Amino acid sequence: MKIRLILCSLAAAVSAFAVSGCGSSAPKGAEGVADHVIVLPVPEREPGQTDVLNLVTEPMDTVRVAFVGLGMRGGDAVRRYTYIPGVKIVALCDVYEDRVKASNAYLQERGFPAAQEFYGDTASWRQMVALPDVDLVYICTGWDWHTPIAVQAMKEGKHVAIEVPAAMSIDECWELVNTAEKTRKHCMMLENCVYDNFEMATLNMAQKGLFGEVIHVEGAYLHDLRSMNFALEGEPGHYADMWRLKQNTKRTGDVYPTHGLGPISQILGIHRGDRMKTLVSMNTDEFGMTAYAKEKFGDTSAFARTPYKMGDHTTTLIRTEKGKTMMVQHDVTSPRPYSRIHQVSGTKGFAQKYPMMGIALEAGNEALSNDYQNLSGHSYVSPEVLDKLLADYQHPVIKQVGAQAQEVGGHGGMDFVMDYRLIYCLRNGLPLDMDVYDAAEMSCLTGLSELSIENGSAPVAIPDFTRGAWNRLQGQTYAFTPADAAALGVEVK
Repeated sequence: MKIRLILCSLAAAVSAFAVSGCGSSAPKGAEGVADHVIVLPVPEREPGQTDVLNLVTEPMDTVRVAFVGLGMRGGDAVRRYTYIPGVKIVALCDVYEDRVKASNAYLQERGFPAAQEFYGDTASWRQMVALPDVDLVYICTGWDWHTPIAVQAMKEGKHVAIEVPAAMSIDECWELVNTAEKTRKHCMMLENCVYDNFEMATLNMAQKGLFGEVIHVEGAYLHDLRSMNFALEGEPGHYADMWRLKQNTKRTGDVYPTHGLGPISQILGIHRGDRMKTLVSMNTDEFGMTAYAKEKFGDTSAFARTPYKMGDHTTTLIRTEKGKTMMVQHDVTSPRPYSRIHQVSGTKGFAQKYPMMGIALEAGNEALSNDYQNLSGHSYVSPEVLDKLLADYQHPVIKQVGAQAQEVGGHGGMDFVMDYRLIYCLRNGLPLDMDVYDAAEMSCLTGLSELSIENGSAPVAIPDFTRGAWNRLQGQTYAFTPADAAALGVEVK
């Protein structure tokens, strides 16, 4: 495939040339335009197709859920769903029979009826998504299956929830968007990190003006996964058919951007008043995968001789339509402490979760709802003031379900908050917290960062997946019923 870049000088002289070998993530027919920026085509909507911003569907008293992929994420999702009211688990699917049987046995131990079982090959999910008694398909497979299953499920009349990332290419991002718009079905990516207590509190603070005008944000996924990527079948953390290791072999760029990107996108109101406009990505060469493979399997092993395309550390810089900047990093190879960074920098304050949780606010901040003393933008507030800030600005979603989430668990409870909110909105006919445009915007960094890197870290335009509607909504919102909104002190819009 060839991508055409058109370079315009200040003197308006135009020259064009072709760049080949841009990787499997680039969509067909990509073209570049002025100012050295690679621009991808935005497909037109088909006649009658409209956007699904703030999509609402008919309330349903009981949400009938089918799960596909019952490994590390899917198996625990089944467990969590047994604690959510208004849910009936009707089907379970996985390539491995023992996983399906184990999840079904758990359901029956908890007093729930057995679900229909689908297993044995990688096509069994097609039968499951065609079932007439399924409302929601919950997808926890390997990455390459996320979009194909979601698209088919929506075509079969089901809502879908997709583990991260929702798509592995720009073409797949558009496929999700177009299918959701045509079918009028919800398509939510299961980005659990937006539901973390600190991330939600800083979102609440930002929306109430504590940081002033937020001008720069940072997020990341820095998590040493070498032992899991190289885990053989039967070893702890093994990925079926070592699918995640294979991604490191065939892909470059940021293949897992959403945990860091999700929370900071909400703070900036991406496609809710602002949009990501351009990015530039750069990565290191690959060092750590080969070194680990040699140490575990030997210098002459197949794993040690395999060329790993993925660089150890990837950094992506993004500029938004309204002149804000974002930095997103990815590193699953280095022996370093886990971090999502989650940094928020504004004209009146600052917050960061990793490596040390802290908030700094300028003195005399009129946005503060309580009397906070001795504030300074040059240093973090004391631990006591930090605790008070987090309590005073606890997000209404955490007030709604945070206590139960701590009991049920799942990454400190944020997995349960995510699941609860999805079902809550479906049962009450409310817009979901995250929509198909969030899924596309967060997932598109996988393909776009690869495109940038393979073209010498060239700037790449980020498609507007709303096709011009990015400024219609203003700010990230979480919907509640009128009764719950009143109880939580939330203004109903």
